[in-house]
Amino acid sequence: MDFIDEVRALASRVATTKDLLQTEEATKNAMVMPFIQLLGYNVFDPLEVTPELIADVGTKKGEKVDYAILKDGQPIMLFECKKSGGDLHINHASQLFRYFHSTEARFGVLTNGIVYKFFTDLEKPNMMDDKPFFEFNMLEFRDQDVDELKKFAKTVFDLETILTTANQLKYTRAIQNTLGNWMNDPPEEFVRLASAEFLVGKHFKNAVKDLFTEVTKQAFKQLVRDKINERLKGAMTPELSVAPALQAHISDAQIEQDETYSASDLELEAFQIVRAILRPISKPARIFIRPSASYCAILFDDNNRKPVCRLRFNNENRLVVGLFNENKEEDKILISDLDQLFDFGDRLKACVASYLKLAPSKEAIDEASSV
Repeated sequence: MDFIDEVRALASRVATTKDLLQTEEATKNAMVMPFIQLLGYNVFDPLEVTPELIADVGTKKGEKVDYAILKDGQPIMLFECKKSGGDLHINHASQLFRYFHSTEARFGVLTNGIVYKFFTDLEKPNMMDDKPFFEFNMLEFRDQDVDELKKFAKTVFDLETILTTANQLKYTRAIQNTLGNWMNDPPEEFVRLASAEFLVGKHFKNAVKDLFTEVTKQAFKQLVRDKINERLKGAMTPELSVAPALQAHISDAQIEQDETYSASDLELEAFQIVRAILRPISKPARIFIRPSASYCAILFDDNNRKPVCRLRFNNENRLVVGLFNENKEEDKILISDLDQLFDFGDRLKACVASYLKLAPSKEAIDEASSV
């Protein structure tokens, strides 16, 4: 199994269990230890992974860090854990700070089993930075995030390689955060710059400022939305046009039933978004679209007993999405635009994760076949 497939498998388990874990200890056992194993370290070998590592740090006696990954007897990575979904504010990493300063470890990880924040000492040598240079979210990650995570795996771990890219990752993340803030609340200087060709000879007073601030916000969001759609279409149809590629994942049964069926452009776009949301835990080829007279179903493994969601987009001014709970009961939600689908990412992933959990393993199939 490829590394990214192992990450997706763990992500599906995290999605189904995250709300059941109420303590830090349960989170460590169910989420953090499997994550460390995912990186190739033996959590049952204290010479490789030491839990509750104890050391005296200054006046602090008996200080403990939850896990220390060792290489040649020396810590190279430290983990401090909080309960599932717990707050990961830097103020909650005091022990990690102290241990980082007192050991030879160059990486500290603060986690709640879902989000993993990786720290190092880019600002001052041997002093852990206040801000992480890399974050990995088990419920929302991209292929490039997995590539960065893999650098911490035992088989390829190289201190210099990681530190070389750490600065770039840190500043890239900071700039992304700034741009994200600007998209929702653009500063006056940015509005002036973006609108410069329209403002020649105009005074930038309240009315003009308010007008162009709102226009800039909408233009920024539309630009991002268009870029996302371009990437989605490009990823799904590298050599074909969008429509034929999507038709390949429309149910054959539906085609036989009604040769005149069609999914609207809006439904096809929603289908692309749902596949992108689910990609961390499922291959896109397992997600199908099946239009019908009253709604458009998105199914897992082209199985109408495994609904992911339903789209009721007959009226473009009234978009309704049907989401399913563990009992396959449909919750119909009115949305204003397709971007809101991203707000339901956790529910969509939990739904598919439940189907993955029920699917028989390859070992079980092989065993059944041999009987």
